Amino acid sequence: MDPRIRNLTPRSPPMITITTGLLAIILLALTLQDAFEVMLLPRAVQRQVRLVRYYYRASWAAWRAIARRLPAGHKREHFLGVYGALSMVTLFAAWAGSLIVGFGLLFWALRAETQTTLADHLYMSGVTFFTLGYGDMVPHSAFSRLLAVTEGGTGFGFIAVVIGYLPVLYQLFSRREAHVILLDARAGTPPTALGLFWRHPGQDGAIQINTVLRTWETWGAELLESHLSYPMLAYYRSQHENQSWLGVLAVIMDTCALLLVGRHAASPIQARMTFTMARQILTQMAQSFGLAPSRYTGGDRLDHAGFLQLKSNLAAAGLEFDDDVEEILAALRATYEPLLDGLAVYLMLPLPNWSANGGARDHWTRGPRGTLARRLVEELSEQDGGDVRTGTAFSNANRWRRLRARLRPD
Repeated sequence: MDPRIRNLTPRSPPMITITTGLLAIILLALTLQDAFEVMLLPRAVQRQVRLVRYYYRASWAAWRAIARRLPAGHKREHFLGVYGALSMVTLFAAWAGSLIVGFGLLFWALRAETQTTLADHLYMSGVTFFTLGYGDMVPHSAFSRLLAVTEGGTGFGFIAVVIGYLPVLYQLFSRREAHVILLDARAGTPPTALGLFWRHPGQDGAIQINTVLRTWETWGAELLESHLSYPMLAYYRSQHENQSWLGVLAVIMDTCALLLVGRHAASPIQARMTFTMARQILTQMAQSFGLAPSRYTGGDRLDHAGFLQLKSNLAAAGLEFDDDVEEILAALRATYEPLLDGLAVYLMLPLPNWSANGGARDHWTRGPRGTLARRLVEELSEQDGGDVRTGTAFSNANRWRRLRARLRPD
């Protein structure tokens, strides 16, 4: 045999260190259980003692502390946007490292050869885990051979599961974000409840709002299932700074709340169904992160003066209210806004206002000739000679006259 090859053939009966062996077995069991629950078990795990839970709580707390030191804006948002993907890479590395250390401690606990050190056994464990097969350290005892085969199979299976896991994770993220982007054209940039009503006037608009709420009810069920099974998806942020899954959820709940307390052609039954699904998302996501409702009173998003302005704007969009509706709306808001605020503070995601931001342009209207595109679409999409925004009727001659006027440069 090549004298350069150090083998693990025992020269004396192995002196098994019970404490080290037990520690290695516990580390392996916890790591494998944690990886199985995260990557393969498609359901929420209620057990509090989980390595992944401690990992995300500690790493996210540190990441948020650094983010708060950055100026608000693009730099902070970009820094926060990196966390989701980076946390997965480091989590996989932590799992692999824990498995390598666990198997290495088991090899070392055998005391197979007095001339080998703990570092040697950790090296052999890493080579075996990644199935490199250098051959400079080889097992010869029956148990060490079995252990090496077990670790090699574990490493091969772990890498295969990780490769298959990532496409599933990003597919779920893409399905979530596709709906977030769709709301941009329907409710403005950033989306708001007022923007949704303003862009869907009249009877046809009410039908469209019902369709939107039904779609978002389905979206909510998919999000709840995916984010409870894979909570790390909540840390993945949207493409634009003024968009987020939590922000659009707030807009949908605001819309449902307005339909439930006001009089509109859209169905209050569909508003109730979508509202209940959205609130279930809030409650179960808050429980998943161990968050309690905040002491948020709602004044920042909609105070009394803001409500009066909102009421006037919504009346022009076809949504009418009774005189005492502000108190009823405040009671309904109190059932979900503290949960929204708690999640928003924890995830550092801004919540949209109730009223549209007049200074912001839609994403699709930006870039070369974006204003021209907006003007053409607004005029050409008018139905039966009616104005898309106010519902007023006018003749085709007036329509083309207004179109030519809009095409003139500002």
